Amino acid sequence: MFLEKDRNNSQRVGWIEVICGSMFSGKTEELIRRLNRARIAKQKVEIFKPAIETRFDEQNVVSHDANSVTSTVVENGSQILFYAEDFEVVGIDEAQFFGEELLSVCNDLANSGKRVIVAGLDMDFRGKSFGPIPLLMATAEYVTKVHAICIRCGNLANYSHRTVKNDKLVVLGEIETYEPLCRRCFNDALMEGKENS
Repeated sequence: MFLEKDRNNSQRVGWIEVICGSMFSGKTEELIRRLNRARIAKQKVEIFKPAIETRFDEQNVVSHDANSVTSTVVENGSQILFYAEDFEVVGIDEAQFFGEELLSVCNDLANSGKRVIVAGLDMDFRGKSFGPIPLLMATAEYVTKVHAICIRCGNLANYSHRTVKNDKLVVLGEIETYEPLCRRCFNDALMEGKENS
């Protein structure tokens, strides 16, 4: 579906791709796959991740299936503009942790002729839109929503249900903290949580 940039084109044309979905849906795996294809096409590629994301590794971007790629860690989205100047393809993982300035950063990168591939959660643990992802989805040329499998019923899951009591928006965790759920099971889990409180 995605063609690596035509290197014979005299005018550089950039665009934004968003890969979104729940936890455990393969967002990072798909991001790494696309970046690897760009490397095979001899393009200059860099991947960025927020400093807050330290679950698997402080430096590398690591998917749940243990694929790993060295990344540049940044404190905020605007730092990406500084580091990305020499690259043709820019990957951004866990983009939900960046502020809304990421929208203008990605648009600036695309407007300067770069292919920008962003991966992140589109909804938080409450099922509400999360960070800059919905804004990026609105302006991106390509949006791919990937799904996990509902841990309770086996249907497609697009919700990340938090299984521990904590009302903070950002709580880093894995299978001990979150479970992927379909709409019905997510709504059931919310009702169970209200009954238990």
